[in-house]
Amino acid sequence: MNKQSHLLARRNVALARKKWSGELSGQHLQSLKSLSEEFGFVVCLGELLILEGKWYVTHAGLLRLAERRRCQGITTSLQRRLSDAATNRWVFKATVYKSTGSKGFVGYGDADPSNVSSLVSGAEMRVAETRAVNRALRKAYGIGLCSVEELGSFRRSSPEPAPALAAQPASGNGSQNGHGRLRDRLCLLVRQHRLDPVLVKRYAAEYCGTAALRDSSREQIEAFVNHLAEWAVRDREALVCKLNSLAAAEEVHA
Repeated sequence: MNKQSHLLARRNVALARKKWSGELSGQHLQSLKSLSEEFGFVVCLGELLILEGKWYVTHAGLLRLAERRRCQGITTSLQRRLSDAATNRWVFKATVYKSTGSKGFVGYGDADPSNVSSLVSGAEMRVAETRAVNRALRKAYGIGLCSVEELGSFRRSSPEPAPALAAQPASGNGSQNGHGRLRDRLCLLVRQHRLDPVLVKRYAAEYCGTAALRDSSREQIEAFVNHLAEWAVRDREALVCKLNSLAAAEEVHA
């Protein structure tokens, strides 16, 4: 187990250096090594993310940890007295049972339009339940990291240039503004859902069936942006896994 944990830590550190080049200090890498060895989190599966210089665990990472530790069950219940359907405010209680006969570890999660991304507007109930489960799992397994899903609407402290995603195809006749709007929307999706812009660009080319995104038509890019937005709201964890699988596949063929 120690050998496997050490190997996982090395793989995570190597991928993190490549994935977040320029963002990681020696302290970040040491923390990543400890998280890998103690909890078995896997970077290529999107179980850990670094945002604004801090490590965050994801819902997918917490669920896989619970499975590895043979968690006996998780229950959730809507706290009706604290919730308000009229304002779309929801509060959930989650209980994690680590073993048979366990009294359980309790966590609460809340969500309303003021503390979730505008892109998940209308899904506040699901967000609240996810946050409750994450908090209960973190308490049960002694994880000090905050989870990504517990963050409110993500805002950076200073303006950041949009990541280079959708290069405009070499076409004229007024299509430039349309492509610009699509590029801006794609950049917004990347920021709101904290996606890797390089992997999103790679996935876009695959989705459009072109060698590079710049070879895609406006209609193809628009279809991809709509697809990405829908998937990010419906199941962000699955989307992150898909993006990370592209990076893993490239490493295999490298």
